Amino acid sequence: MKRREFVKKAAVGAVAGGVLTGCGRAAVEGPAVQTRPSVRWNLASSFGPSLDVLYGACTLLSRRVSELTDGRFQIRVYAAGEVVPPLQVMDAVQQGTVDVGQSASYYFVGKNPALAFDTTIPFGLTGRQQVSWMYHGGGLELMREVFADFNMLNFPGGGTGAQMGGWFRNEIHSMQDLRGLRMRIPAMGGEVMSRMGVSVQVLSGADVFPALERGVIDAVEWVGPHDDEKLGFHRIARYYYYPGWWEPGAMLSFMVNRRAWDRLPDLYKTAFEIASAEVSQDMLASYDEKNPAALKRLLQEGTRLRAFSKDIMEEGERVTRARLEELAARDQGFEKIYTAWKQFKQDSFHWFAVAEQSFMNAAFPEV
Repeated sequence: MKRREFVKKAAVGAVAGGVLTGCGRAAVEGPAVQTRPSVRWNLASSFGPSLDVLYGACTLLSRRVSELTDGRFQIRVYAAGEVVPPLQVMDAVQQGTVDVGQSASYYFVGKNPALAFDTTIPFGLTGRQQVSWMYHGGGLELMREVFADFNMLNFPGGGTGAQMGGWFRNEIHSMQDLRGLRMRIPAMGGEVMSRMGVSVQVLSGADVFPALERGVIDAVEWVGPHDDEKLGFHRIARYYYYPGWWEPGAMLSFMVNRRAWDRLPDLYKTAFEIASAEVSQDMLASYDEKNPAALKRLLQEGTRLRAFSKDIMEEGERVTRARLEELAARDQGFEKIYTAWKQFKQDSFHWFAVAEQSFMNAAFPEV
């Protein structure tokens, strides 16, 4: 029997013998005591349908949860702006306006800087390493201590892999060219760039292209070739830089309201956990398939690929390290996560240098 069929039948069969006595905000069919209850959740995303991989993670989660519960647990997905603005998703979940949100936790570092670890840290973990840290390295447990302060739980919701360094109207030859540059870049990457002389702006996806088109910003980073092509940045800014050292393995999260979660039947919780884990794997695989073709098209249309200079990379790493140490020195909660994350990173980087990097140096073509 296929794994999906087995999980679905096991979950539905077990729930059929269970009893639920009330579901709070969730809609419940029939009397208060009901086997195989019908639960309805609302999900608010920070992204829109045009970003098919990011937003598609929500629709995949919704479909798989429904399949695993024989249609009894339904999640209705709302795109960015339909219920709340993209950068207010976490607030909506915390307040119970929606049951679950999909976003990048680093958008909300103003609430707690440690939220950056839930998404990505400059010069930090790759996509694979981030998944490993979250699921097997203690990262999920550490991050849930942070999310508990906001009345929610976090579930890994997919990753982008290493991102690109963004689109620039003019070439960036050295640190000198960064000074005074107006750039859209969020989270800790934005903090680091700001300390390197960049005028940083944080904009949601829908606002980025108009800002670049009107000349409000000189440069923008988003994700990578597939999404960047869809947003049309190459029509305005010609130079495409790499690597996105501030986002080496960005991960999205499904943020779940704690009260809504506690009222779920146990097997519906299991269905959600299984579905989010599947989404987490699917997103990275999808980007790895779509980005090569998109990059090829962008280059054929005149995009000029450029690497960041050595002095920019070195300064970015130095400033990042100083910022992390600064935050750890003044916040015990941040220090706890940073210490564990730093040890995991050190061990993982050593292993990857032995196996992965040595192979890539020998087998990958030069850019």
